[in-house]
Amino acid sequence: MKRLLLVAPLLFVLMCQQARGLSTVIELPRSGILASELALVVNQRDPLSVKIAAYYQKKRGIPEGNIIRLAFTPGKRVLSRAEFKKLKSRVDAASGPHIQAYALAWTAPFRVDCMSITSAFALGFDTAYCAQGCKTTRQSDYFNAATTRPWTDSATRPAMMLAARDFEEAKKLIDRGLRADGRVPRGHAYLMETSDKRRSVRAAFYPQIERAFGSVLPVHWEKADSIKDVYNVLFYFTGLTHVADIDSVHYLPGAMADHLTSSGGKLIGSKQMSALRWLEAGATASYGTVVEPCAFPSKFPNPGVAMYHYLQGNTVLEAYWKSVAMPGQGVFIGEPLAQPFRGYTLRKLVGSWILNSPVLAVGTYRVLAADVDGEPYKTLYESVPVLPMQPGIILSEPLRARYRIERTE
Repeated sequence: MKRLLLVAPLLFVLMCQQARGLSTVIELPRSGILASELALVVNQRDPLSVKIAAYYQKKRGIPEGNIIRLAFTPGKRVLSRAEFKKLKSRVDAASGPHIQAYALAWTAPFRVDCMSITSAFALGFDTAYCAQGCKTTRQSDYFNAATTRPWTDSATRPAMMLAARDFEEAKKLIDRGLRADGRVPRGHAYLMETSDKRRSVRAAFYPQIERAFGSVLPVHWEKADSIKDVYNVLFYFTGLTHVADIDSVHYLPGAMADHLTSSGGKLIGSKQMSALRWLEAGATASYGTVVEPCAFPSKFPNPGVAMYHYLQGNTVLEAYWKSVAMPGQGVFIGEPLAQPFRGYTLRKLVGSWILNSPVLAVGTYRVLAADVDGEPYKTLYESVPVLPMQPGIILSEPLRARYRIERTE
């Protein structure tokens, strides 16, 4: 896997240490898409879409200028190419260069002809992302990318559906995403190799994932069809047409969960389990295909790639999208801005403090500080290395009022 290179110039305040009894504010390097860069697309003719969008805008602080209002017949599961072309042209015209991603505030439609609607908005409708029969499709340039500005760097605006059957489910989903932010949870990952061999093709990745992440969080490679009465689940990847006992599982805020099957992305009216069931069970994001993909692992999330980018501080939207090499036939659903690993801790040492964060990947950083709120930053340390075996940045006492951490290489 590529080492994630964080882009540092734009910084924002994650959390204030007042919540921990301190008055110090740490501004971390950029690690994901911001609310100010997300366009919220709403169907004005769908009362549920309007309600979900209004709640999400308020909770996430989406700027009014980022709200894109469309008007089309609600409830249709599939849009024709012609219908979509008109909608896409309006969305493109309303998307300024700062817009990096989309949140679609509806559950249907989830498909455009032979593509999923999230991929059609992200990549533009193109039959190269479709396949008739068991064939591969065009690969996304955004797959496993290091960027935190997908539109700027990859000409892709990844999209995720704020999908829910009713407003109460949508509220629960959005609130879970908000609760996830900055928690740096010690969750568990469950990688299921089920009795359905065709749908367990991702098991080929599991040994590598177990080796790569076992020291970071508990990774359970299970040869079983499901887990039951399990707590603190952050990742749950499996392969079956229907997954039992998912309501018995306790998912941490920000959890990813999906099942590799042919039509999990048919959110309504599928004979197989809908990906929507994961959100209703308590997950924060999921994925499923909307047309027959055949069992190509590249058309489904690679669990290791998803985990890697998520654990580095990406939003769930970015981490999920980066994990699918051929996303044209698959739909992404959930609360796009959930970002549990954009958090930090300050730990007291003798005569100093150590700052730790998943965002601080191996590299070199500049540390700036200000003694009083509102005063200009001054460089405190010009070049501070963060090493593989010695993570974190040491800050001398006494702590300043504000710090800004910038990646230099």
